[in-house]
Amino acid sequence: MPLRINDRITLEDWELTEQFTRASGPGGQNVNKVSTAVELRFEAERSPHLPGDVKARLRRIAGRKWTKDGALIVTAEKHRSQAMNREEAERKLVDMIRAALVKPKRRIPTKPTRASQRRRIEAKKATGQKKALRGKVDPS
Repeated sequence: MPLRINDRITLEDWELTEQFTRASGPGGQNVNKVSTAVELRFEAERSPHLPGDVKARLRRIAGRKWTKDGALIVTAEKHRSQAMNREEAERKLVDMIRAALVKPKRRIPTKPTRASQRRRIEAKKATGQKKALRGKVDPS
C-alpha cells in the first residue's frame, strides 16, 4: 500500500521495506518470542518522488538514520503490537519528509540602527565607570 505524504507526494511500495526484530522493553513473556519492533527502510536517494533540495534537507534532518547508500532507516519499538509499531514508524517517516518539504526562510542580513549602537556604547561606558569607581579609596 503506497504511503501518502501530501497531495502531490506518495511513496510507492518498492521504496519502502520493513523488517521486524525483537523489541526491548515491556512485553512480558512475549518479549523473547515475538518480533514486534519495526525497522522501516526508505530508499530516499533513489526515490523519483522527492526533489533534490528536499532530499538534501531530509539528509540533514535524518542525521545518523541516513545510510551511506542513501536510505533512511526509521525504527519503532514503543508499542507491544507489531501493527502499532508499523504505524508509528510510518508516522515518523511522514513527519520527517514533511519537515524536509518546508523551505527555510532566507535570512536577510541587517545592520544595527544608529540608536541601538549608541545605547550599546553608553551601556559599556556606564559599566566601565562603575568598575572604575570600585578601586581603593584614598584616605586623605
